[in-house]
Amino acid sequence: MQAILGNYNTLTITRFTESGAYLDGGDGLEILMPKRYTTATMHPGDEVRVFVYLDQENRPVATTEKPLAKVGEFACLTVAWLNRHGAFLNWGLMKDLFVPFSEQSVKMEKGRSYIIYIYVDEVSGRIVGTSKLARHITKNTEALQPHDEVEILVYKQTDIGYKAIILGPNCEGLLYHNEVFRPLHYGDRLTAYVKKVREDGNVDLVLQTAGRQHTEDFAVTLLQALQAKPNHFIALSDNSAPEDIYDLFGVSKKTFKRAVGALYKERLIILSDDGIKLAN
Repeated sequence: MQAILGNYNTLTITRFTESGAYLDGGDGLEILMPKRYTTATMHPGDEVRVFVYLDQENRPVATTEKPLAKVGEFACLTVAWLNRHGAFLNWGLMKDLFVPFSEQSVKMEKGRSYIIYIYVDEVSGRIVGTSKLARHITKNTEALQPHDEVEILVYKQTDIGYKAIILGPNCEGLLYHNEVFRPLHYGDRLTAYVKKVREDGNVDLVLQTAGRQHTEDFAVTLLQALQAKPNHFIALSDNSAPEDIYDLFGVSKKTFKRAVGALYKERLIILSDDGIKLAN
């Protein structure tokens, strides 16, 4: 089986030279793993997990370093340097990721970060990036279900919320403004939860889990927070702003009120206009 370019591969060491270890890349291809990545415990016949990409002369090379993303993935990367052909972005490897001018949605600047999709160019065979994202965002939502935990990359703010790329299926999701209680920024990578998968392929997202389990989990957190206070008191109530609740606990006001109600029913807390106090 031939090694996959721009991805992780488990390959067998065939021999060692002064340059490093050569690995069996399949179909008669040997791939160099430079000496800096070898160890004294490695021997011919051993299997090693490596990332395969191209060196400065466009030859396959293996590394034990981990890039910030691989081929077929999105990431927010920073421009390290520019030349007359395009931009070169730091993606965690010795060789920077090339984004030609033709693949830049806006002209890139050194030191700034951009969301990039990484792919293998069919013409040159090189691993490159593009900031023209639309054609790489899919409608592949079949595997998503309500309450699924997903990793997202925020890439655009609209009048109704924040558009985000759901990493993995690489489809688009939306976080509504009225369900987000903290500032979000371009390039933020977050854990989110699927609220609803719509028939048109769009996905509604939230930043907190929904339902009874989340309420119960936060009720425990709130009780522990009260126990940790010297006076067993927290100045939050039904009249508190959602932003104040989120700043302190990272949950919505709805979740806060549900947890308070549950603790009050169990007579574990005392409520007042000023806040919540731990019951004796």
